[in-house]
Amino acid sequence: MDKQTNLSREDRLANIRATPLETVGQNPRFFSGTTKSYKDIWNHKELLGRLVGRELKARYKDSSLGIAWSLFRPLVQLLIYYFIIGQILGTARLVPNFAVFVFIGITMWTLYSEVLSRSTVSIMDNAGLIKKVYIPREVFPLSAVGSALVNFAIQTLVLILGITFFSDFVWSPEVLLAPLAVLTLLIFSSALGMLLAGVNVYLRDTQHFVEIYIAVFFWVSPIVYPFTYVANALKDSWLLEAYLANPVTISIIGAQKALWSAGSSATGELAQIWPENLEIRMFIWLLVSIVFFWLAQRIFARLQGNFAQEI
Repeated sequence: MDKQTNLSREDRLANIRATPLETVGQNPRFFSGTTKSYKDIWNHKELLGRLVGRELKARYKDSSLGIAWSLFRPLVQLLIYYFIIGQILGTARLVPNFAVFVFIGITMWTLYSEVLSRSTVSIMDNAGLIKKVYIPREVFPLSAVGSALVNFAIQTLVLILGITFFSDFVWSPEVLLAPLAVLTLLIFSSALGMLLAGVNVYLRDTQHFVEIYIAVFFWVSPIVYPFTYVANALKDSWLLEAYLANPVTISIIGAQKALWSAGSSATGELAQIWPENLEIRMFIWLLVSIVFFWLAQRIFARLQGNFAQEI
């Protein structure tokens, strides 16, 4: 019995020695590992979908109305902008279709800020799972992007209702700038969120910095005020170009030009000024965002090797 046991143990060891070693995980090499990393993420797309569903369920846990709150909240916001701020406070007399104008910026900024804030803490929030099994760590910040997109879709529905009932918007080819603006913002925020998620594992203060950044830069982008004010204040100085050197700002302005009826100074309203070559700027930032996403993923692939030890 002992002899058979010893033989079987030796056989098992021999089989283990004969089995070729396989590398588990992604290739951390900066250029050559790109394709394998993306294939690894794609092979776990079902898990990514489950993580998105889990995050949405956790957000509305023990709520009777559940995800319906995602519809009510922006709808109430839109009505407040229209009646209280636009009509009662009289802002609509200066900025035409003020409620729609603000809500376009809010919708775009909410997508950006939600992707950024949730992605940054996504690795730490899933520390238990990361310590137990290997899965491409990118699925965690990307799941934050997925849940943000669900809320964005609901908020966009409210925006379309607002444009229909509270705006004199006239459809034109410029409406095609809207999907370009959303795509640019989504790619840029996903890249930045993934990068910050990796950095946050090593520098835990990163998530607090992101909170301050989101609060401050809300006012840097033309969300509650038109770009016209910035253009008139900065004129043609280098500060104006510095202000426009921001993909979030360009994306918000692009969405406003696509979906907002800006009015005319002849009616006593504010005549909107748009940045020169806005369409070209948007395409340039789209290309820059794509490159940034690749760069962020490669840095993340380098950082993720020690995640389990750090958390």
